[in-house]
Amino acid sequence: MKLTQVALDSASGRAPVREALDGIEEWRRLDAVAAPVQRMVRGLPLGRWRDVLHGTWLGHPLHPTLVQIPVGAWTSAAVLDLLPGQRRAATVLVAVGLAGAGPAAWAGWVDWSELHERQLRVGLVHASANAVGVACYTASLVARVRGRSLRGRALGFAGLAAVGLGGLLGGHLAYRQAAGANHAEDVAHVAEPGRHTLGPLSDFTVNEPTRRLVGTVPVLVVREPSGLVRVLAEACSHLSGPLSEGTVQDGCIECPWHGSRFRLADGAVVQGPATSPQPVFDVEVVDGLVTVRPPDES
Repeated sequence: MKLTQVALDSASGRAPVREALDGIEEWRRLDAVAAPVQRMVRGLPLGRWRDVLHGTWLGHPLHPTLVQIPVGAWTSAAVLDLLPGQRRAATVLVAVGLAGAGPAAWAGWVDWSELHERQLRVGLVHASANAVGVACYTASLVARVRGRSLRGRALGFAGLAAVGLGGLLGGHLAYRQAAGANHAEDVAHVAEPGRHTLGPLSDFTVNEPTRRLVGTVPVLVVREPSGLVRVLAEACSHLSGPLSEGTVQDGCIECPWHGSRFRLADGAVVQGPATSPQPVFDVEVVDGLVTVRPPDES
């Protein structure tokens, strides 16, 4: 009946679930918790492991990949709990899920610490739901090992419900709020084709990031000491930070928002939290004028 009502509400233009998820973004009371936790996670001495956990080496966030281990194991355990004679196998899967939850949580927290305020709020509730799920599965494993099979199964189903809610919130973060998405992916598709003049070469000071437009697409222009001119998409692929307000050092541009670093020569990610490279424009200097062509244009 409830599902039918939700469907009717959706058909009539109302979306109660979506509205509830959107409402979490407005829970400003969560900021009192999110701010200190964010500072703590950012202050952890992770070194190069931070980029490993971000998934910089992978080309997209690592967290969604690691999540498959506990979610897959616990979903399989729930199925086995409904079948006779599968108690031992279900117990093993619950344990596997708990072992995989730690690395997934680490990657999630590292990504979370570099998000915007509204994303931080949803992410905090997402993490809380998953923490409840982990607690339920820990208690479930203890009950199963002690031979309390019925209690173990009940706690397992409770844990799966909590993790399912966490997954719903994670989907909201990824698809509604675009956390972890490549915010520069559309540049090659929306930039107007053909050659565009950005201005005289003399307008661009060496190693000074400059913002220009290619049609409606903002680009970053950097004139290197060698005389070469580099042009990249200006919106950072991590969360659309303004790279033209960043700093140039050692042939890289550093985003002023979260510290992602991109190589000017090819847009490659040198340091996270970004995982996707910056689109690079083809540059020619003709009669003292800097001209560019959008990436991937044949």
